[in-house]
Amino acid sequence: MIPPMMLLLLLISVIIHLYVCPYTKVEESFNLQAMHDILYLRTNISQYDHLEFPGVVPRTFVGPLVISITSAPFVYMARLLGFTKFSGQYIVRFILGVFVLAGFSYFLKAVSKTFGNVVAAWLVYITASQFHFVFYASRTLPNTLALVVVLFALSYWLHQDHAKFIWSAACAIILFRTELCIFLGLILLKEMISSRVSMKKVLLHSIPAGCVWLALTVLIDSYFWQRWLWPEGEVWWYNIVLNRSVNWGTSPFLWYFYSALPRALLVSILFIPMGLYLDRRLFTLVMPAVGFVLLYSLLPHKELRFIIYVIPVFNVAAAVGCTRM
Repeated sequence: MIPPMMLLLLLISVIIHLYVCPYTKVEESFNLQAMHDILYLRTNISQYDHLEFPGVVPRTFVGPLVISITSAPFVYMARLLGFTKFSGQYIVRFILGVFVLAGFSYFLKAVSKTFGNVVAAWLVYITASQFHFVFYASRTLPNTLALVVVLFALSYWLHQDHAKFIWSAACAIILFRTELCIFLGLILLKEMISSRVSMKKVLLHSIPAGCVWLALTVLIDSYFWQRWLWPEGEVWWYNIVLNRSVNWGTSPFLWYFYSALPRALLVSILFIPMGLYLDRRLFTLVMPAVGFVLLYSLLPHKELRFIIYVIPVFNVAAAVGCTRM
C-alpha cells in the first residue's frame, strides 16, 4: 500500500505549478471559459462566450460541467469571503488537478498490485521529479480531461477488468479525444490476440458503451452549443480527415521520440531499457504506448500534450529499472 504522504508529494507539486503559472494559453481557453460561464451565468446560455467566439472547432461541455459542479461550493464560498473571480480560476484548476491525481492514485494501486510497492513508490518519485505531467495536471485542456479517464482505463487494464476498461476507453475516445482509439485500441487488440478477452465480450460492452457516451455528449453539447452536434466528431473530421491541424505548425515524423519524450521523461528515460530487461511483463505495458506514439507521428502537427497519456506508462518501466540500482 502506498503511504498517503507520497501522494501528498504529488499534490504539493501540482499546487506549486498552479501557483507559479496561474494563467492560461489559447488551447485552454475554451474549457476555462466554459467553467466560468457555467459557474457564473448558469442557465443563461445566450450570454455564454462560446456562442460569440466559437473557436476553430467545438469542444465538449461534459468535462467543464463536471469540474464546475464539483468546484461550485468552493467558488461560492470564495465569493462570500470577498475574493475576486480570479480565485475561481485557481479553484477549478485545483479541482482538475485533484481529478488527475485521483486517476493517478488508482493507477498507482494497480501498479503496486502488479509490480509491487517498491515500484509504485519509485513511480511517485519519478513523476514528482518531472515537469510536464504535474504541470499539465491543472491545465484546462481537453487532453487533461481525457487523461483522468485514461488513467482509470489503464488501471482497469492492469486489473484485467475488461468491461470497465472498454467503458472508460469509450468515454475517453468519444467525449474527449478521438485519437485515443489508437492507444486504447492497441491495448484492446493485444488483449484479444492473447485471448484474454473474447470478441463477444468486446462487442457486448463496446456497442452499448459507444451508444451511451455518444448520446450523452450529443444531448449535453447540443444544448450548450444550441445546435445538434458531436463535438469530438467534428474535431476528428477537422484534424484527421481534413488534416487542417497543419495550419498550426508541423514537426518532423520522429519529433515525439527525439524531442517530446526525452523532455517529458528527463533522466528516467535512461532506466526504461533496464526495466524492460528486468521484467518482460513491461513489454505488454509499453508496446501499445510506443505504437500509439509511432502511429500518431503520422499526423504532421505535433504537441507534447497530445501524448501525455503515455508518460505514466513509460515511468512504470523506469521505476522497475530504478528498483535494481
